[in-house]
Formats: sequence, structure tokens, C-alpha cells
Amino acid sequence: MLKSTFTPILSIITTKPTSPKPSKTFTRAFSQSPPSVRKNVSHSPSTTTTSPPPHEKLPPVSAYVHLPFCRKRCHYCDFPIVALGSSSSPPPEEDPRILNYTQLICREIEATKLDCHPIRPLETVFFGGGTPSLVPPRLVSDIVEALRLKFGVCLNAEMSMEMDPGTFDAEKLKGLMELGVNRVSLGVQAFQEEILRDCGRAHGVKEIYEAIEIVKSCGVENWSVDLISSLPHQTPEMWEESLRLVIEAQPTHVSVYDLQVEQGTKFGVLYTAGEFPLPSETQSADLYRMASTTLSNAGYNHYEISSYCKVGFECKHNLTYWENKPFYAFGLGSASYVGGVRFSRPRKMKDYMGYVLSLETELVDCCCKELINPVDAKDDMAMDVVMLSLRTARGLDLKSFRNAFGDSFVASLCKAYRPYVETGHVVCLDEQRRPVAADEFSSLLLSSSSSSKDGGIIEERLAFIRLSDPDGFLLSNELITVAFQAIAP
Repeated sequence: MLKSTFTPILSIITTKPTSPKPSKTFTRAFSQSPPSVRKNVSHSPSTTTTSPPPHEKLPPVSAYVHLPFCRKRCHYCDFPIVALGSSSSPPPEEDPRILNYTQLICREIEATKLDCHPIRPLETVFFGGGTPSLVPPRLVSDIVEALRLKFGVCLNAEMSMEMDPGTFDAEKLKGLMELGVNRVSLGVQAFQEEILRDCGRAHGVKEIYEAIEIVKSCGVENWSVDLISSLPHQTPEMWEESLRLVIEAQPTHVSVYDLQVEQGTKFGVLYTAGEFPLPSETQSADLYRMASTTLSNAGYNHYEISSYCKVGFECKHNLTYWENKPFYAFGLGSASYVGGVRFSRPRKMKDYMGYVLSLETELVDCCCKELINPVDAKDDMAMDVVMLSLRTARGLDLKSFRNAFGDSFVASLCKAYRPYVETGHVVCLDEQRRPVAADEFSSLLLSSSSSSKDGGIIEERLAFIRLSDPDGFLLSNELITVAFQAIAP
């Protein structure tokens, strides 16, 4: 069963009960980033050399900035945050913790080395948290200016900010828009007062409607709503109501996350996954199917396991992750992918301050091989590509995969997926994205087995492999595990 969240770039794929094992380099980059990550597994480096995927040679054009401040910690959250208090004194506009942290972010940006790759202006910037909308626009402006001076920012760049109801008014939002923020991700989570209260959310239903009205009145065209399913005491009727009210609000994007009970959180103390008042695995699957059907019928494209959008409103920044492209990251606990290296910053403020100081004095480097091994093992790289690609409706591009990793990897993957193609959990597509029937797929496998071309025969007919919606997505953990076992048995 799917258990999946992704909040860039501290969002990680969370899983229950069985979790696929990504490469050690991928895991290391994300294992310190909330809410959780698949457990690490050691893979021996491949003795076969291969050219890295083209994306690895490109300089990043995306940046994630972590702003960790919240009014309070939600009961399900294990993100690295700084709780200011619901009635913060001093107010966020005057809180020295926010000022000091934003200065630290700017210092990290300025100290980032650029001599290992060419510079291209940023095409996407994502402010995640925490609750970034607690940060005053004048301090966000300092960060945006630091990014512009260091990298450049495209005039039409997608600049997203996570915002919680009750933390901003029209004046603040307009101020952020003047800085270039043109996409809002609204952390609604639920439309029931009792559910919000039980989750420890700092806002109520009234604040949700006020926030939606502010976003619309300010003319933000590109905005998203976050919802969480499988919450304690959440009934199918409540979930159906939340989906209906989101559709009525008409956002251009909806993210649907399934609750993962994390150790160290209040929910982790109170509840056990799969036991009342949490839903069973079957009930959680039903909620996921309900979201997929309801949102699809309302005109939203289910383009990634947890993401739905109107035509043309995919989150460009998140596509950077799914397409395994490089990206910068700045701030507490954030994970970057630059020069083939995935690197996580410290989750504790004191350690992060030390990291920035070391970066300034050139004692460390986020691309430094002494800190983390580069993604240089063939099977590790292949597993990263498979795990990320299969989260999307586009799926895995077999031609690109073959060019990067060879015929044998394509053949192994297709053979491993044969029973799931027959059950309809895995879908094969041709160049025009037309489905290839299961019996034809089986014939291709037989022809490939008797040919010296190995995966070449398969690729002549097949262009993509994807998971079906919703049943394949619901089995994503198991199906990705199968792929990993085929690639690195």
C-alpha cells in the first residue's frame, strides 16, 4: 500500500508497511530530511562503467529554500522546525530568530562554490518549511536578492511558497508577489474543525476560507491545496467532503498525502499504524482511490503519485525531483543534488550554523567527496531513476534508461514486471503512449530472450513503463522493490 509524501525538498517518500530500498547515496541525501525515508541498504559498486544520465552534467536551475518557522509543531510532523508559539512575542516581523536565520541562509547562498559547474539562472525557486508565510516579505526579499546575485533568476521563474491559513493577509501576499512569488501552496490538510484540532494544526476552518479568498483576491492564478488522508478518526464521509470543498475552491493544483506515523512525533506516541482510530490498509487504499477518481472526474490530471493539476499547472519545481535533475538547496535539513552528489545539511540549528561557517572558511563543500560519495555506481544511479520515474504518470522512459544503463538493465526490468503487466498494475506504452497488450509484451520478452539484442527488441516496441492509476500507484512500494531487486539482485 502506498504511503507517500513529498514536500520539496524536505519531502521524502514515506512508506508503510514495506518500503523499497533506494541507493545509499540517494538515501543519505534524504535520510535526514523529514518526514521519513526508505531505509538504507548497502549496494556494492558496479564494475561496469557507463556515462551518467545527461541531467547529471547540467548545472542546476532549481533551488529549494527551507524556512523552518511554525507557530507550533503539528502532531504528525518530524520536520526540522523552529516553533515560535501560536501567540508569538515578539511578532514574526520583529523576532530575532527569523532575522538571524534568514541572514544565515544568505550567507550559505553566498558561500556556495560555483567553480565545479557552469551557472545558469534559476527557473524555479521553492520556499518550503515549516511555515514560510510567517517570514516577513522584507526578509524573504533578502534571500531572493542573494539568489539573484549568486545565480540569477529568470524573469518568468516559477517561485513557490508554502503558506498556512491564518499566517498571512492580502498585504503580506501582495508584498511576496512583488518579490516574484507567483505560486502558493496552501496547507489546508482537512476541512473539519475536529480533525484540524486533533492534528494540532494552528488554524481552523474559518482561516481556511479566509486564506482561499485572499489568494483569489490577490490574483494568484497558480495555487495548490494540500490535503492529508488516513488521519485519526477521519471517516470516508469527511474525506469526501474535503475533496468536494477543494474542488469547489478551484485551485489549479492539489497534493494528496497519506499520513505516515513517525517515531518521535505525538502521533507516534499515541497511535499505531493500521489500528483504530487510524484506518486499516484497506481503508487507506479506498481513500486514495476516492481521491484519484474524484479529482480526475473534476478535471485534475493525476501526474504524480501524490499530485493532481489542471492542464499546464504541474509544479515545475517538483518535476525537477521526479526527472532526477540537479538542484540547489539551502537551509536547515535541506538536501541538494549538485554535480552528481546528494548532500543533506544538518537538522539542528547549532550544527547548521557550524556548517555555514565551515562553508565560508572552505573547510567543507556541498560537493566535497570527503563528505559524501558521488552517485557513481551504475546500479545506484539506475535505482534512483526508476524510483523517481515510476512515481509519475509519464513513467520510465526506456530509451533514455537504455542509453544511460544498457540493454541488460531494460531486459531485467521488463522480465521482473511481466506478472504485474498481466495483472494490470504495470502498463507498457509505445512511442505514442498507446498501451501495449500484455500478450504482446510477453511475446516481446520471449523474442528478446532468444536474441543477442537483449533489451533492444523490447525497446523497438516499448517506449515507456508506468504504474497504473490508482492500483499500480497503490502498489508502488512493492513494485519499486521488485525493480530494485532486478537491477541489483
